[in-house]
Amino acid sequence: MNFLKQSRQFLTALVLILVLTITTACAGPSVATQRPEVPSVGQISTQLQRGNTSAGQKYGDWVVQTAKGLVKDAYVRDNNKLGVVIAPQVKPTEVRDLARSLVQGFHNNFPNQDVSVLVYGPDKHLILTAQYDHQSNQVQYQANS
Repeated sequence: MNFLKQSRQFLTALVLILVLTITTACAGPSVATQRPEVPSVGQISTQLQRGNTSAGQKYGDWVVQTAKGLVKDAYVRDNNKLGVVIAPQVKPTEVRDLARSLVQGFHNNFPNQDVSVLVYGPDKHLILTAQYDHQSNQVQYQANS
């Protein structure tokens, strides 16, 4: 009887170890090892700076000041990502043209590299991404819903 009890405990422990090993291995990379591609709007609005470099800070400030009320907030990360929160008066038909202008100006200020412009709606949901490829001199647009 004692042998049967010990065998059952051993098998239970073995199954538990196997289940934990398999679920841990199949879970994928942990959150700490994943690299975020785009800062979330929550991160944007809690940050006091408009850029994580001095040049980015100045450019983010300049965008908001010169946008004539079309851009409520802006941030620059690593001198190659510009995120803007547009004002409610920007019409959906004007978003792409605004993104094109922002990509051109952003590339002129940070040349010789690929740059991205992320356009957030007034509700702070990402609505459009414009990516400039320095090699091809082309802009790719991706609408987000």
